[in-house]
Amino acid sequence: MKARTTNNDRYVIIMAGGRGERFWPVSREKTPKQLATLLGGCSFLQQAVERVLPLVPLTNILIITNALQAPEVRRQLPGLPRENLIAEPVGRDTCAAVALGAAVAGQRSTSAVMAVLPADHVISEEKKFRQVLADSFDLAGRGQVIVTIGIKPTEPATGYGYIRVGPPLPPPQGVGPYKTAFFKAEQFVEKPDFDKALEYLNGGRHRWNAGMFVWSFVTITQGLEQHQPELAAACQRWFQAAGTPRLAKVLAADYPGLKKISIDYALMEHAQNVVVADGAFAWDDLGSWTALGRHLKADAAGNCAAGELIHVDGARNIIFDARTGRRAPIAVVGLRDAILVLADDAVLLAHKSQAQKVKDLVKKLSEDKKYRKLV
Repeated sequence: MKARTTNNDRYVIIMAGGRGERFWPVSREKTPKQLATLLGGCSFLQQAVERVLPLVPLTNILIITNALQAPEVRRQLPGLPRENLIAEPVGRDTCAAVALGAAVAGQRSTSAVMAVLPADHVISEEKKFRQVLADSFDLAGRGQVIVTIGIKPTEPATGYGYIRVGPPLPPPQGVGPYKTAFFKAEQFVEKPDFDKALEYLNGGRHRWNAGMFVWSFVTITQGLEQHQPELAAACQRWFQAAGTPRLAKVLAADYPGLKKISIDYALMEHAQNVVVADGAFAWDDLGSWTALGRHLKADAAGNCAAGELIHVDGARNIIFDARTGRRAPIAVVGLRDAILVLADDAVLLAHKSQAQKVKDLVKKLSEDKKYRKLV
C-alpha cells in the first residue's frame, strides 16, 4: 500500500476558460462567468481558490485559462505565483487542459496527486466539500484509481451527465474509515430526457457528474497513454518543457493540431479504475440566469433581485443590476417570469423559459460588426 501523500505533493488545477455566453451581458469573452461577480462579493474563481487554500498552499494551485482571459485572472489573483497561471493558445476542451495541468504539476513532483476543479461552481457548504476533497486526495494517493466527485440528484435535471454507482467500497487495507463514501463507477450516462432523469432520481444509484476529479500524476498519464496516446505524447513534451520559457512555444506548436475532446469522452467513459466520491454537499454549476435565481432572496411575489427593485404586480422575476457607479432604482409594472439584467453598456430582457437562448443572442451579437464589442 502506498503511503499517504503530504500537502506538498497535493495540487489543485482550476480550469478557468469559457466563452462568457450564458450570463451575458455581465459575462463577456474577457470576463466569463468565473471572472464575474454574481454572488458572494467576489468572482467564482476567487471563491474557488479560497475554498481549497485550507488543503493546499497557493504555490500548489494552478490556473488553466486562455490568453484572452489571463490578464484578468492575474488581476484577480495577485498573490498567485506567475508560473502557476498557464494560458492555452486555443481552446481544445477539457482533456487537453487536464493533460496540461498534469504535465506542469508532474514536472514539479512525479508523486503529485492533483484535483481538477471547474472555476465556476457554487459550493456553499465549504467544510463538507473540503472533507470530500481531502478523503479523495488520500484515496487517490494510495493507489491507481481515478476519483470523480458525484453529486446526489435533488431534482430530475436533464442538463447534467450522470454516473451509475455500484455498492460502497471499503477503505484501503490498513486505513481507517473515510468520512466520505466511495463507490465503484459502473456507467457514465449522457444527459437524459426527463423521464429517465426522474428514474435516476428515484432509483438512488445515480450521481450527477460534476466534472471534479482527483488522481495521481502516474495514474492520469497512464490513463492517457492507454486511451489517448496522441495527447499522452503531447503531455510528455509539455512535461519536458514545464518550468522553462520553452513551454509557451511548445504549446503554441502543439495545440492547434490537438483533438477537441472532453475528459469524459476521452478517458472517464473508458477507464476501469474510476471511483465515485459521494459529494454530500450543496452544489450548483449555475448554468443560466434562472439558476442564479435560486441563490437570490425572493420577495413575497417571488421576485429575486440583486439591486433596488420597485414593482407593481411583478412576479417571479430575476432582476440583476451590474451597473457601476450610482444605480437608479429599477421600476417594474406587470412583468412576470422575466429576466432583467442591466450592465453599463447593455440590457437583457428575456422570458425565464428562454434563458438557454442567451447563448444564441451572444452568437447573433458576435456576427454583427455593430455589436461585436459587446461580446
